[in-house]
Amino acid sequence: MKKIIALLFISIAIAACSDSNFNNRNPYIPNYSFTVEINTNLPLYSDLQYTGNGKLITLNGAGANGIIVFNAGSGNFRAYDASCPNQYPSSCSRLEVEGINAVCPCDDVAYSLFTGLADADVEYPMKPYRVEVNGNIIRVYN
Repeated sequence: MKKIIALLFISIAIAACSDSNFNNRNPYIPNYSFTVEINTNLPLYSDLQYTGNGKLITLNGAGANGIIVFNAGSGNFRAYDASCPNQYPSSCSRLEVEGINAVCPCDDVAYSLFTGLADADVEYPMKPYRVEVNGNIIRVYN
């Protein structure tokens, strides 16, 4: 039994070290720590009560260039950095919410707010943040 457990442990360790071609680092977006609480009962954020609605939030300290919070339905919310994931920071590198997509004005690439993936062949998806929901409060943090 000890041999099986040891073999299992070694297999997990090797798998954790393998290259899965997944790159979670984005050289364009700094990794800031923050916490933001959003009350969907407030008129400013009431659109987030409905599935398919997204909101750009530019509170001080929220993400590198603001955050985008999106109601994905069934009580599920997504949050992403509002910086264009494939652009150096500039005057045009803040994503704009257009329906269920976020569009980068620099290169017109659209990203799904459901998945964070682009509609074009680009290197990086949108940078996701953690989300907790407690009643009408959405907590987004990194």
